[in-house]
Amino acid sequence: MNIIDASASVQTSSPANRSIIEIRGVSTRFGDTVIHRDIDLDVEAGQILGLVGGSGSGKTTLLREIVGLLIPSSGSVKLFGHPVLDADPLIRRNLRRRFGMLFQQGALFSALSVFDNIAFPLRELRVLDKEMIRELVFLKLGMVELETRHGQLMPAELSGGMVKRVALARALSLEPELLVLDEPTAGLDPDLADNFVKLIRMLQKELGFTVVMVTHDLDTLAGLATHVAVLAEQRIIACGTPAEVLAVDHPFIRNFFCSEHATAAMQKGFV
Repeated sequence: MNIIDASASVQTSSPANRSIIEIRGVSTRFGDTVIHRDIDLDVEAGQILGLVGGSGSGKTTLLREIVGLLIPSSGSVKLFGHPVLDADPLIRRNLRRRFGMLFQQGALFSALSVFDNIAFPLRELRVLDKEMIRELVFLKLGMVELETRHGQLMPAELSGGMVKRVALARALSLEPELLVLDEPTAGLDPDLADNFVKLIRMLQKELGFTVVMVTHDLDTLAGLATHVAVLAEQRIIACGTPAEVLAVDHPFIRNFFCSEHATAAMQKGFV
């Protein structure tokens, strides 16, 4: 039995073209400051989209608008064919259960153990008994290559790499169709970052979820992304496969992708 099916009282099936995310005409202002202007973006099922841009370009802002944590000044955002802020609270609730989010710093509840952090979304369903929750938590720990004993630890006792893995286990607790990642390898040394990228890639292949991630790290981008969207000048200046994006003649794209490190990363990854 799918975890979501156990509690869903309304169908939120995706449209026939399997578009997971549809952004149309999104503009964002904070006071007199314009962050986005008339952004359009589509993410199809199974894609791993890397969202890149310079500092202050609004990458994380757009990510938060996608999951309904921020409301754009104008335009629309749909998940699975429904407005992310649908007027029907049942639809909104079920949409939230179809995606998981990994925040940049993990955002674990500091007063809860690893076990209770991962169990939190499962308990919120209010349909699973304690034994089922226990089995699911241990399953998710195993999926991110942690052991049962790690469930007893508190967040303050975890290394940076373990925090990321626990946060990923929590994000995957409801078996989401969409995984949203904000700087997934930030704060990790190169070896830990590489291992975390391999873990996400392995889980995506096994489980088939769609991924949207914000990253400034070229190794992470090259190791994961099947598609890239580039934010600059308050808009998306390029979106497509890595080869299609690299073919766009724009100063930001040349500067971002054409450094010596970028060349090495892309040769190792998606080029």
